[in-house]
Parts: sequence; C-alpha cells; structure tokens
Amino acid sequence: MNAKTSAHYQREYRRRLRAQGLVKKEVWILPENSKLLSACERNLRVLRADGLTGRPVFELTGDTLDVLTGEMVMATEGLTWSTDSLYRALQNSPPVNQGNAELEWIDGVEPVLHMVMTDYGDLPLFITVRGEQILVDCLLWPASQVIDANAFNEAVLKTHKYFPLSTICLEASTSGDDCYFMFGALSHVSVLNSVLIEIDTLANNVLQATEAYSEYLRDDSARMEV
Repeated sequence: MNAKTSAHYQREYRRRLRAQGLVKKEVWILPENSKLLSACERNLRVLRADGLTGRPVFELTGDTLDVLTGEMVMATEGLTWSTDSLYRALQNSPPVNQGNAELEWIDGVEPVLHMVMTDYGDLPLFITVRGEQILVDCLLWPASQVIDANAFNEAVLKTHKYFPLSTICLEASTSGDDCYFMFGALSHVSVLNSVLIEIDTLANNVLQATEAYSEYLRDDSARMEV
C-alpha cells in the first residue's frame, strides 16, 4: 500500500495542534524527566469547545482506569494477552472510545492490529502479540532517504536513550526495501494501562525523532511502497 513517512504525520500533527489554538514552547530539562514532562504536556493541552477549559486531549487517570473491565486490566499472574484479547480490550479503551485513535484488525499468518493515532496526525501504528512479547511499531522512513547512513546510525546510537520505551531498528519492509522503524516491546502479561502508555509514548517518540534527525534526511515529499 502507499505509505507516508513519519515527517508527513509530524506536519499533520502540528497543523492540528495549531488549529486547536495551541502554541509550541521550548523547554530545557534533564533527560530523566522526559516522561514527567510528557505527562504534564498532555494535561496542559486542552480543548476550548465552550470557551472554558476542556478535557485533556489524552489522559490516563485512576478514575478512567477504574471503569475498565476485568478483561481489559489483566492480572500478571497466569493471564496473558493474545492478539485477539488485546484487540477486544483496545476496542473499549479510552483512546478509541474518546476518538483519539481508530483500531482495525488485519488478518494474516500472524494477525496485526492497525491503530491510527488521530491525535498524532493520523499516525499509523501496528501492534502484534508474538510469543511472550507485545510489539508496537511504526515506519519512520526508507533507508534511501538518509543522506549519510553511517553518520545517521551513529547519531541514533548516541541519542536513542532520549526516546523512552522505544528503539529504532533497520529492517526490510513488506516491499523488500530497507526501512527504519521505531518500536516498543512489552511483556505479554503487562496490564492494559502499560500497553496504552507504550502506544502513546511510541507515537510521541516517532514525531520527536523525526524532528531530532531531520538534518540527516532528504526531502520526504515522495511516497514509497511498503
């Protein structure tokens, strides 16, 4: 299928934030506080439907999680996720119910969940349960789009720790072309809250990585087949 690179979704994400009346502010923090800053940002990003402070665009609170069913918040003793059970849980999760994400089941030898993050410019993520892992991944860009592969790979190795819970890898796409992907992995016994945090963190990290590594990339205006 025709797929856009992460730079497209970053632009669309910023366009939608500007349309909501939001502004970008640069801050300087210690790397270990990145997760805390991300949580604060989500709580400060509010809708203004009636001119007053609205609900956060995306928020995982104790009250929200309390309403989840026993199937969705899985215990860590003896119970494990399958792709099917995770699909049913995500269908009833806050991001999907509140319109912050869309979820689709894709059949295949190994079924895959396709999750479109509407709050992140319709960024597409793919989720699978393989063995003892839950994998969440996203296409960044084709290897051919990198100006200097050696310099870029070195930069990734030196800075990837600044993108919590996510890793960048190089592998062949379904078309056979080498592409860079960002992914996160969790145990198949993780509670749903942890899965939702991983999904949201990965989406945010993809956009942050696209900005951080933009100097190593060629113009991404052309689409590629994946």
